[in-house]
Amino acid sequence: MVSVGVGFEGMNCVTMESGCGALLKELQQIWAEIGENEAEKKSKLMEIERECLEVYRRKVDEASRTRAQLHQSIVAKEAEVASIMASLGELGLNSMKDTNMAAPLRDKIANVTPLLETLRLRREERVRQFSEIRSQIETIRSELSDSQQVTVSGSTVNDEQDFSVRRLNEYQAELKALQKEKSDRLQKVLEYVNQVHCLCGVLGLDFKETVHQVHPSLHRSGGPNQSTNISNSTIDGLSQMVLRLKDERKEKLQKLREMVEGLFKLWKLMDTSQEERARYAKLISIAQSSEDTITFSGALSQEMLDQAEAEVERLTKLKASRLKELVMKRRVELEDICKAAHIEPDSSTAPEKTNALIDSGLVDPSELLANLEAEIMKAREESMSRKDIMDRINKWLAACDEETWLEEYNKDDNRYSAGRGSHLNLRRAEKARILVTKIPAMVDNLIGRTFAWEDEKNTSFMYERVRLVCLLEEYKLGRQEKEEEKRRFRDQKKLQSMLQTEKELRFGSKPTPKKSNSFNRRASGPHQGNGNGFMTPSPRRQSFYGGATPELLTPRSHSGRYNNFNKEMRRLSTAPLNFVAIPKEDSVSTFTSVSGSEPESPLHRNLML
Repeated sequence: MVSVGVGFEGMNCVTMESGCGALLKELQQIWAEIGENEAEKKSKLMEIERECLEVYRRKVDEASRTRAQLHQSIVAKEAEVASIMASLGELGLNSMKDTNMAAPLRDKIANVTPLLETLRLRREERVRQFSEIRSQIETIRSELSDSQQVTVSGSTVNDEQDFSVRRLNEYQAELKALQKEKSDRLQKVLEYVNQVHCLCGVLGLDFKETVHQVHPSLHRSGGPNQSTNISNSTIDGLSQMVLRLKDERKEKLQKLREMVEGLFKLWKLMDTSQEERARYAKLISIAQSSEDTITFSGALSQEMLDQAEAEVERLTKLKASRLKELVMKRRVELEDICKAAHIEPDSSTAPEKTNALIDSGLVDPSELLANLEAEIMKAREESMSRKDIMDRINKWLAACDEETWLEEYNKDDNRYSAGRGSHLNLRRAEKARILVTKIPAMVDNLIGRTFAWEDEKNTSFMYERVRLVCLLEEYKLGRQEKEEEKRRFRDQKKLQSMLQTEKELRFGSKPTPKKSNSFNRRASGPHQGNGNGFMTPSPRRQSFYGGATPELLTPRSHSGRYNNFNKEMRRLSTAPLNFVAIPKEDSVSTFTSVSGSEPESPLHRNLML
C-alpha cells in the first residue's frame, strides 16, 4: 500500500492521492468485516497495483505517440517551409530554428504554421506570375512560328522548381525580347499589308482575297480572338506577294503605255480632235507617270486597260476604212519632204500606182502605209544629212541672184541720180560686188563638201535628178566661157571704137541716137522703181541665170526655178553670146556690168581709148 501511495505521490496529484487513500481505507474496512486473511489482501493489493501500472503505461504510450506526431508534424512543416523558401530563393529558416530550439512542441507548431501558410500564399502568387509569363512567352512563340497553337499547360508550370526572383527576371527578359521581336515583325507585316492594299487598289484587285492567299489571319476574318500571324512564312509570303503585284503593276503600266502610244499615232493619223482626245486625258496622265507616283484606286485596273484597248480597236477599224485616204496623205507628206530636200521620192509609191494597187486588192493598204512611213523616215534622215550642203547651195544661189541683180543695176544710167531709195541700191550693189567675188570659192567649197558626202554615204549627191557635182562643174565651165566671151567682147568693142573714130574723121561726126533706159523699162514691169528711175531692193532673190518673172519670185515657185537649173546651165555653156548684134548703147551697159566698173570710171575711158 505504501508503494501505491508512493506511486500516487510520484504523480504529484493531491486529489488523486486523497481519493485513492480513501478508497484503500474503505477497502480495508470491508476486508476486515469480511475477514480476509493477509495473503489474500496482499494478493489483491498487488493486482490493484498491476492494473494501475498498466493504466499508466497506456497513458505514457499515448503521450509518446503524441510527441512523435508533433515532432513529425514540425519536421514536415519545417521541410515544406524550407522547400518553399528554397524555390522562392529566400533564406532565414536556420535563424528561426535557433530561436525555437527550447520551445515546447506545440509552441513550435504554432510558430511554424502561420509562416508556412504565408509561404504557400507567396508561392501560389509566384506560380501565377510564372504561369502568366510562360503563357505569354508560348503565345508569342506560337505567333512567331508557322502554327498558332498555344502549348502552355498547368503541369508545365507546376513542374517548375525554381520560382525565384532571378528566374522570374529571366522569364521577363525573355518575354520582353519576344515582345520586341513580335513588335518588329508586326510592323513589317503591317508595312507589307499596306503595300498590298495600295497595290490592290491601283490594280483593282480584291484585297481580302489577295491576303487570304498568304494567311487567313491577315484580314481578321477568323474572329477577334484570332491574332495576326507574323511567322517567317507569312512575312516571306507577303514579300513575294508585294513583288508579284509590283511586277503586275509594271507589266500593266507598260501595256498601257504601248496602247497610249498607239493611240497617239492613230490620233495623229486620223486627225482626231482635241475634244475626243480629252476623254482619255486620265489614261494619258497615268501612262506618263512613273510607277511609284501612281497611287489612286483603279489606275491600272482591267477596266482602264479595256477602255484603252477598245479605243485602239475602234481607231484601227476606222483606219482600215480610210486607208486609201491615209496612203494619199502620207504620199503627199513624203513628196513635201523630198521637195524641200530636192530629192526624188520612190516611184513605187506614186499616187497612180498605189491607187491602182488598192483598187485591185492585190496589196494590203496597211502594208503600203507602213512602206510610206518607212520612206518618210528615210527621207527625213537623208534630208538631215543633206542639210549642210543644201544650206550652202542656197547661199550660192542667193549669190547668183545678187550677181544677176547687179548686172541689171549696172545697166541703169540713172543709178547715181539723187532719188528716193538710191542710197539703198548703192549699198546693196556694194555688198553684191563683194559677194560676187566669193562665188568661185563658194563653188569650190561646195564641190569639196559634196565629194566628202558622197565618199561617206557611198552614193551620188543628186539635186533635181542630176548629180550636184556635174551641175557645179558645168557651172564653172559656163562661167569660164562667159569670162572668155567678156574678154573677146572687150577686144571687139575696142576695135569697133577705133573703126568708128576713123569713120568720123573721114566722113564727119554723126549725131548719136538717144540712149534708152533699159533699167527703167524693166522697172515698169513686175519690179516697179521708186519713181525716179531707180530700182528699190527686192526682198526676193532672182535666178543667177536670168531675170525672174513674178511667178518665179513666189515661194511656191522657188523650187521650180531649181528644176530648170540643169537646163539653164546647158544653155549658158553651149550658146555663146552674140555680142555683134548688140546695140551700141546696150553693149556699153553690158560691158560695164561685166567689167564691174562704171562708164565714167578711168578704167572705162582707158578701154575706150
